Amino acid sequence: MQLPHVVLLLNPSIPEQNSPLISPPLISPPLISSPLISSPLILSSPPLISPPLISLISSPLISSLLPSSPLISSHLPSSLLPSSPLPSSHLPSSHLISPHLISPHLISPHLISPHLSSPHLISSHLPSPHLISPPLISSPPPRFQACLYFAAVFQAIACGIHYLASVFLVERPSFVCAPPGNVTDVLYGNYTGASLEEVLPFFKPANGPMVVRTAEGKQWELSTCQRTQRMNPTDFTYEQLVNRTTEKCDSNYHYVYDHSEVYQSIVTDWDLVCDREWLAKLCQPTFMMGVLVGALVFGDIADRVGRRRILMITSLCQFVFGVSVAFTGNYYLFMFIRFLLAMVSSGYLVVVFVYVTEFTGNKVRTWTSMHVHAAFAVGVMMVAVMGYLVRTWRSYQILLSTCTSPFLFFCWKFPETPFYLMAKGRLQETQVLLDSIARFNGLEPGRLKAEDLLEPEEALLEKEVAAGVAQPAEPEKKLSILDLFGTWRMGWRTVTVGAVWFISSLGYYVFSLGSVNLGGNQYINLFLAGAVEFPSYLIGCYAMDRVGRKRTCAPALLLAGMACMLIIVVPNDIEVLAIFLSMTGKFAIAIAFGLIYLYTCELYPTIIRSLAVGSGSMMCRVGSVVAPFCVYLADIWQFLPQLIVGILAFIIGVLTLWLPETLGEPLTSTMEEAEALGRKKNPEEDKKDPEEGMEMNLNQSN
Repeated sequence: MQLPHVVLLLNPSIPEQNSPLISPPLISPPLISSPLISSPLILSSPPLISPPLISLISSPLISSLLPSSPLISSHLPSSLLPSSPLPSSHLPSSHLISPHLISPHLISPHLISPHLSSPHLISSHLPSPHLISPPLISSPPPRFQACLYFAAVFQAIACGIHYLASVFLVERPSFVCAPPGNVTDVLYGNYTGASLEEVLPFFKPANGPMVVRTAEGKQWELSTCQRTQRMNPTDFTYEQLVNRTTEKCDSNYHYVYDHSEVYQSIVTDWDLVCDREWLAKLCQPTFMMGVLVGALVFGDIADRVGRRRILMITSLCQFVFGVSVAFTGNYYLFMFIRFLLAMVSSGYLVVVFVYVTEFTGNKVRTWTSMHVHAAFAVGVMMVAVMGYLVRTWRSYQILLSTCTSPFLFFCWKFPETPFYLMAKGRLQETQVLLDSIARFNGLEPGRLKAEDLLEPEEALLEKEVAAGVAQPAEPEKKLSILDLFGTWRMGWRTVTVGAVWFISSLGYYVFSLGSVNLGGNQYINLFLAGAVEFPSYLIGCYAMDRVGRKRTCAPALLLAGMACMLIIVVPNDIEVLAIFLSMTGKFAIAIAFGLIYLYTCELYPTIIRSLAVGSGSMMCRVGSVVAPFCVYLADIWQFLPQLIVGILAFIIGVLTLWLPETLGEPLTSTMEEAEALGRKKNPEEDKKDPEEGMEMNLNQSN
């Protein structure tokens, strides 16, 4: 028997009632024909069926949307069937209900009964979790956003590479001042040889000079920055009591370097030792100054010309400047191009955060920002691997600069972000972009309108202004950095947040740059310093959303401080323990570094949020500039850098405990709301909105 097709549709004639909507005995087995459903169902949106407004309507107009098999038998009461077909205008569109979107779990044998004629059609107490529940509501995966995200993050690896590349560019091997003439014999403690290169790998300046004899029979005592000639020596021994003449090594003399570990670096090429050692030590601070300038310049330009253009320009310049560094013929040109490379690397890193954020949803923004940090860590690990494999700095620099060159072949296909286009009033381009994204994701173009990206108030104002009903909104009052210190409470918060930014950056680069000085294999140490960031970001993301921002940041800083203190008391012969504690400190500081951006956004209101983040980022850059100088303090005492970072991290970690918790708090809009964060709320404020409560109940019942 051919049965009528039946579908659930909205029926405005049924009034809303706060009564059970569908009770378990509403559907009985005799009323269901078999087979019920022939293909799986996933509803595309929860509000398709409004609880109090559902009736059974038979209509042949939807036969193209439902499976050919009958759904419900003719045992249904005739009173439920309409006397005439429903007009097609009342039927749902094909993209809302599809024949491929029906699951056998949607209708169970207990859902249909003769009592269906009751006006109480839907109940929030569904008999089975398989019946119209959120897990059944999904959409095609955002393939466009995923491809775009991973492509943009891929180039962030280059930023990590260039930020830490100087670790091996300025590596200084063992060296001594070169003697005049050809060396025939060498003595150094118990070591002997026929050339300096044979003995240099064992040379340590603290253990005394190296004694050599030249072909002319002269004897010299060679140190790092001076050489001493023995006058009238009696024989060739390591120690002799004779008169000596000392000469200081300068630019007129050459140096002999140990090439067993480092075959070539800028130090060996341009003799950046002794009186010129400070030039080598300026390499990393100068680069970080470029990072600071680049963040200021490109961040502002990206707001003017768009994110896409800046990503293309900076990624291309990273490749060009990175390769150009390898072909520089003198120190000053090397430093200048490295400064430009720092600017474009910083520019890309700043803009890519904004770019991926504007293409991802609110629920995954924490994870997406953390993954950019993870890509940076991959770059650090690649520096360690390349430094181990390639011991000449020019080849090392070229290979590192070309690691991410494939990005250049498809970065020009990147679209501009829809939010930037909307901000510039380019609605038509925004709609074209949204339609392209929808087609790529397998969705019907036009489902999302450009106007939907506006806030409701903004969209309404746009329409009213266009219709001539309202006047454009007056520009907001411009705020300055002094407004961050408007009250004692906000001033204290700003100081503490700025200190967290500073110590996070300082600690991050001290642990990274100083890892090669911990003893053991310097390449493995740097590789571990990058690898340890992956678990720190995973744990940090998990803790931020469950424990809280403050309860994650403060313990992380305290842990970093304690790890630094413990490194100081570790005996010098237990290198493994010192490396473990250093990696623990890097792990902890990376957690604080990863979450401080989001935490800052939540601590300040909308009217001053960008200024607060910009000020914090400035403190971050200051920390990165100071970090190399802090690492160089190891020449005074091996553990002085760890002592400085440990004390600051511990103090700032304690101060962080006085910051308010922002987990679960809505973003504030005014200074008064931001200042009230962390205070005990009035019980009246804790009352939930009725609609929010109803939504929670529905979610729990599902």
